Amino acid sequence: MHDVVIVGAGPVGLSLACELGLAGCSVLVLEREAEPGSPGKTAPLGMRGLSAASVEAFYRRGLLDPLLTASGAQNGFFGAQPPADEPPRPRFGGHFAGMMLDGSEIDMADFPYRLPSPAFRSVMTHLDAVETVLARQAAKLGVEIRRGVAVTAVTQGDETVAAHAGPDAYEARWLVGCDGGRSTVRRLAGFEFVGTEPQFTGYTMHATIDGLEQLRPGFNLTPTGMYVRMPNAGTIGIMDFDGGAFDRSRPPTREHLQAVLRRVSGTEVTLSEVHIASSFTDRAMQTTAYRQGCVLLAGDAAHIHSPLGGQGLNTGLGDAVNLGWKLAATVRGHAPEGLLDTYADERRPIGAAVLDWSRAQVAVMKPGPHAHAVQAVVRDLIGTRDGTTYVFERISGSWIRYDLGDGHPLVGRSAPEFRLDDGTRLADLMEDGRGVALDFSTDRRLHASAMRWDGRIRYAAGTAAQDLGLGAVLVRPDGVVAWAGGDSPDPEGFERAARRWFGAPAS
Repeated sequence: MHDVVIVGAGPVGLSLACELGLAGCSVLVLEREAEPGSPGKTAPLGMRGLSAASVEAFYRRGLLDPLLTASGAQNGFFGAQPPADEPPRPRFGGHFAGMMLDGSEIDMADFPYRLPSPAFRSVMTHLDAVETVLARQAAKLGVEIRRGVAVTAVTQGDETVAAHAGPDAYEARWLVGCDGGRSTVRRLAGFEFVGTEPQFTGYTMHATIDGLEQLRPGFNLTPTGMYVRMPNAGTIGIMDFDGGAFDRSRPPTREHLQAVLRRVSGTEVTLSEVHIASSFTDRAMQTTAYRQGCVLLAGDAAHIHSPLGGQGLNTGLGDAVNLGWKLAATVRGHAPEGLLDTYADERRPIGAAVLDWSRAQVAVMKPGPHAHAVQAVVRDLIGTRDGTTYVFERISGSWIRYDLGDGHPLVGRSAPEFRLDDGTRLADLMEDGRGVALDFSTDRRLHASAMRWDGRIRYAAGTAAQDLGLGAVLVRPDGVVAWAGGDSPDPEGFERAARRWFGAPAS
């Protein structure tokens, strides 16, 4: 019997497997597809933008360089590395409903708790690269991945759960469904899935197009919808406001795609050949709970929405990193009471906010005079420095702050990339998946307390040129600040936070 069975070997399932593997859990991943990779996961259709929050997660596990290599040199960081004493600035800030942001207008002063880091920027990659890097890491950590296994039933006992695939049963203490928007685990385990129905059908395709020059590059809002001409020649995205009427159980034909593209773009382009195509909608749904007994959900299995802004993959990776260490602590028997419940408490509101962010963009894009009037207002707003910064905060993940109670404004946020004077970075200390106590005080005031959690909390001491006026910080394994001490850190405050997140001390 395994500690955890994960259903789904996509980015979310593999990321969760790696987090659990770091903690020494016995993990089995079941994947329906017999082989990894597919044409839809490689460039160009498989291209995705990783938010700063997701890039940070890869960076803290030592996986950012392998990811950049697997993604291709041309898909690395946007812009050169920033000077060591300067916060990084994105070359562009993304878009809202197809309306592009000017990266030069992002007010970096609005990020007072950010320190220079190669992670604070977006990275373009593709799904195959993400899965390849995570699968390699999972294998190194002893995770078993079985492909060609389609789960057909889920049964729960008092303390165990089993995923059934035909005559085979895979038993574990916990089962996590990471099997996408049409999740089998979600359906079999009886999770309630609620939300709003689609306004449009979207298409992405790579095609040979006669008259390609008629299509303007980038995002283009039109009186009948939106189309996107991507940098890769012949790669097009279309949003057709048909109420989601297209039958997605069958692949779109060349004739259908051509008709939709002509109608939405207002051109007479001809698709002489469609090499690959897929469809999607803006259906926005979320489960009412993220856990039922010994079954949990993460990623698209728990929430689906339109891909506008690339929020789906990034939200799913955030789920995995948040859940991983909490589930591992529960498996290992040292989790404080209620720790696993904080997964849904923290991540479900994030998922709900992302769904609303997606809905807002759809409302702005919807053809008609009312939406067109709103577009004019939104363009004016995002053309301001404050508006640009606000939208960038949302799409980069920088807005996320978990409600961990009263305390320093940094508590609940992603930890800055503190760097000790000996050159040690916070990310260096986080690769093994433990929590980190950074003690900047000269008298090493936290040393005795932190050592009581040796094995769960890694203690590091030293002065830092940029300590943001803090004497010490406690960082959870997911990179979130759990406690921040003032100039003279209080060991009792540290002790309370450590017990809350890491349970009773080991000694």
